[in-house]
This record gives sequence, structure tokens and C-alpha cells, in this order.
Amino acid sequence: MAAVYVLQRDRGAVRTPEEALAAISREDFIPDLVYVPGPDYWLVPLVRSAEPGRWRRLVNGDDEPVVTKVGYDPTVPADLCDPESGRGMVATSSSSSPRIMARMIDTLELAPGMRVLEIGTGTGYNAAVLAFLLGVDQVTSIEIDPEVAEQARTALGKSGWPVQVITGDGEAGYPPGAPYDRIIVTAAAHTVPYAWVEQTRPGGMLLVPWAPTVHPGRPLARFAVSGTGRAEGRFIGEAGFMPLHAHHLLPRVDHDTEERWRQAGRPDYARYGITVTREGQRIWLDSPTNPIPAEIPGH
Repeated sequence: MAAVYVLQRDRGAVRTPEEALAAISREDFIPDLVYVPGPDYWLVPLVRSAEPGRWRRLVNGDDEPVVTKVGYDPTVPADLCDPESGRGMVATSSSSSPRIMARMIDTLELAPGMRVLEIGTGTGYNAAVLAFLLGVDQVTSIEIDPEVAEQARTALGKSGWPVQVITGDGEAGYPPGAPYDRIIVTAAAHTVPYAWVEQTRPGGMLLVPWAPTVHPGRPLARFAVSGTGRAEGRFIGEAGFMPLHAHHLLPRVDHDTEERWRQAGRPDYARYGITVTREGQRIWLDSPTNPIPAEIPGH
């Protein structure tokens, strides 16, 4: 059963994440220029004024993310990249699919009065949904790209959900607002920065999409934070996200990870866990007493 939350603007009403998503228009947060896979699977521009019907169908779909900004693929020679055809362009910012947003928010097990830090503001839509459930003053979001941060800040203000958007590196968290009851990350990481653990209240939760360094399924990691400065958790499902700014991996990592996973007997993602302390992190299989190698190729 989905969790329910007290809507701060009407304390007599009870709402679910799905209702929050339905109540806030995603269109208010998506720019007129988005990007979709072209004939050769490169990301090509889709302009709202040119194809309004297609733009609206994409934005109002439940299952797909919407790519809102692209950049040059560092593995492709710059002279071969072409923004018009999409050749050599990769996504650098997007709006997550509403379905995965609802699942992640439900996993947070929010309650009235909780404070949440979101790492990766993107369009601001997820921050608005969190604000709908908890109240604007209970949510802080941080975005590394100044242009994306400003667009989100503007959209949140215009839509009536003026969440505080900080322009900065999410790996450092946001100490002035700490401690947080929950930290939700909307980009994939291969390492948990200890700042996230330090800024989470004892008994709080970290929710982090994981890079494909251990399991090829791109799992979602949920951590419980203890009063001893330790975070421990397991993979609980799949959640494909673009990487955090400093967590990009070499192209061969996907292949190498899948090979190691096959050789290990294809363990289910739920068998993996991670322990994070000030000294670093340890990935394990089935039990913290059974650590496994966690080499990150290219790093």
C-alpha cells in the first residue's frame, strides 16, 4: 500500500505521491526545447512550437524521462559532434519519469515535519512534489549546473512552490540546512560522499541510485543512518539515472560489471549491501561480513 502524507496547505486532507504528481503539472517545469532519440539513436531537438502534440505526449507520459539539456560526449571527438543532428550529444539534465518519482518518494517513508535535501534539482518538478507533501520550507534542493538551477528556481516560483534551490556541488550536501531526515539523490553515484551521512539525522535515510559498478541492473540503494556516523543499506530495486557530475565512468564499465556479475553466478540485486563510514565504503554480498571487491575501472 502506498504511503500517505498530510498536505501542508490543507491539514485535513491526506495525499499520496501519485496524487501529488497529478496535482502539479509537469508541463510547468519542462522547457519548450527537449531532446528525443533520432533515427540513429542520437538525441535530437524537439521544439514545442514546432510539434506541440508530440511535445505534450512526451511530457505527460508516465514511463519515460524527458531529456532537457545535452552536452558533448567526451568519448566522441569534438569535430564529429553535431548538436543539430544530435551526433555525439549526451543527456546532461532530465526530468525523471513520474512513475519512478512516485516509487522513490514512497520509499522515503515521509512524515509531516521531516526535512528533505534533494541532490540534483533538474527541472524542479520532483522538488515541487516533495513540497506538496511536506511544505515548501521543509525541502531544499541543490543543482550543480547554474543554468539548470535558475530555470528550476523560476519554474518553482511561478508554479507556487518556491523551494530553496542552491547552486552548488551536491556531493558536499548543504550544511546550513542540516540535519535532514531524508536525502534523496536524483543522479547515479558509485560512492557515497560522507558529507551526506554527516548531514542526515540519526535514524534518517539516504536514497541513492547506484552506478553499474557492482550489478548491471543499475539498482537503487537505500541506507539507514545511525547515531555513530555509519550508513548501511541494500539495493532495493532498479533506478536508471544519469551520473553525478564527478561520477562518470568509462564506457567499458558496463561490460566489465556484467562479466563479473555473471562469473559470480548472477546474484539478485537484493543480495548486495553497502556500509559507509568516515573511513570509506564497503560493498558486500548477503552480509557485511562478506565484503566483495568494489574496484571502479577508470578511477
